[in-house]
Order: sequence, then structure tokens, then C-alpha cells
Amino acid sequence: MQEIIIGKTYKHYKGNMYKIIAFARHSETGEDMIVYQSLKNKDVWVRPKSMWNEEINENTLRFTLVENK
Repeated sequence: MQEIIIGKTYKHYKGNMYKIIAFARHSETGEDMIVYQSLKNKDVWVRPKSMWNEEINENTLRFTLVENK
């Protein structure tokens, strides 16, 4: 499982690029969340941490760390 690092850039399996800006916790469930921002249009998103490294299909992760960014 790849490490999730604040400030690093990740590529979504559909091709878009995102930068992790924070870790958060859901106020009702206590679930760990990832706060990330689109590099294309600056929209900010939140996703459960448990989904970040999820395998979409064989050998394809939902997000992949982009080196040198």
C-alpha cells in the first residue's frame, strides 16, 4: 500500500491530478478522510482514507503518487 502524503500530487485513475492538502476526521463517524484539491480547476474534495488506495481493477489503484511533484 502506498503512503499518503500531505503536499504530494496524485493521479486519479481517470487521469486528473490532485494535491493532498490535509487529513481530516468525519465529525459524525470519526472516519479518517483525505482533503485534496484539483490541480486543473482548484476544486476541493474529501474522500474516505479507506478509499484512497483502493484497487479499481487488477493492478490499477484509485490514486497513484506522482514522483517529482
